[in-house]
Amino acid sequence: MLVAGETSGDVLGAGLMDALVSLSPVPLRFSGVGGPEMEARGIQSIFPMSDIAVMGPREIIPRLPLIFRRIWQTVRHAVDQKPDIVVVIDSPEFTHMVAKRIAKRAPSIPIVDYVLPSVWAWRQGRARAMKRYIRRVLALLPFEPRFLKSVGVDCVYVGHPAIERLPEAGSGMRFRQARGITPDSPLLLVLPGSRINEVKHLIDVFGDVVRRIADEMPGLHIVIPAVSHVRPLIEAAVKEWDVTVEIIAGEDEKRAAFDAATAALAASGTVSLELALARVPMVIAYRAEVVVGWFALNVLKIPSVVLVNLILDRPSVQEFLHSRCTSENLAEGLLPLLSDTAARRQAIADLDEVRMRMGIGGESPNIRAAKAVLELL
Repeated sequence: MLVAGETSGDVLGAGLMDALVSLSPVPLRFSGVGGPEMEARGIQSIFPMSDIAVMGPREIIPRLPLIFRRIWQTVRHAVDQKPDIVVVIDSPEFTHMVAKRIAKRAPSIPIVDYVLPSVWAWRQGRARAMKRYIRRVLALLPFEPRFLKSVGVDCVYVGHPAIERLPEAGSGMRFRQARGITPDSPLLLVLPGSRINEVKHLIDVFGDVVRRIADEMPGLHIVIPAVSHVRPLIEAAVKEWDVTVEIIAGEDEKRAAFDAATAALAASGTVSLELALARVPMVIAYRAEVVVGWFALNVLKIPSVVLVNLILDRPSVQEFLHSRCTSENLAEGLLPLLSDTAARRQAIADLDEVRMRMGIGGESPNIRAAKAVLELL
């Protein structure tokens, strides 16, 4: 039985199903909750996944009665069907409520958690509590097993889906050739975020950074990958930048731009890991409302918000958060990464170490995850 709560979990679940079928020595039947990708592989979702795929208080609060009905419906399905194993996938606010209730009513059913909530960042007590209802965790990040072992939770590193989204070999060269950009010309990726609030907080300071660097490097090329819902906001902002900017769309173009880039200026988030796996030196920025900033500074239990630094367990990527997120600081951090300097060479060496720790070139995360589930089964 698989339980996914949103689109990203549906994709993970579908990949896991494919790998389980290919590796299992016996036929498998699937049941549970999933979206179109999992349904295409044989799950008849017991209700539409869209009922629970909501984010933020404005969406969640009106749907609370429905969400609680779906929690209990999922629990009853597990108790009635008695699956040999349950895998809950991401969406911890939903899936962990389901897992706790299944464990209480059917304690003989082993439960696997695919994608650890960020308990290592701020709710470390929650990790200890997971021992009561989770038999094994499938981790996306290589430092997570060590953390969970310290609180007595079984954990297997399987790898992050970003490993499967590496740029195609040669795509960066073709990207540059199509635009007449020579191999030695500096190309700066600017990634102000994929959420409207992120972009609003960062786009102006990023514009100041671009102007500062363009004054120092007349041949600089600027490329901004933008998802559709923030593109109008970005387009309006860059008109004031007084520099030539190309805005691109689509996953293939984005990956090719990563392969072509000299360095990147990015909002904090998973994109830092994608940049690292593509070997793009970067500087990370983040600004938010006062309350969010207070939370980040006073509640988080980690030395960095950049996944690269957490994986390496040292401060490799410079991060400028809240009051330190100024155009002066960001430009000063970026300039050495845009030419052949000792700082750039060290950054690339660090990113190669990240790739090694993430298991680039080994088995796919889907296969590793399936092996860990089948071993427990």
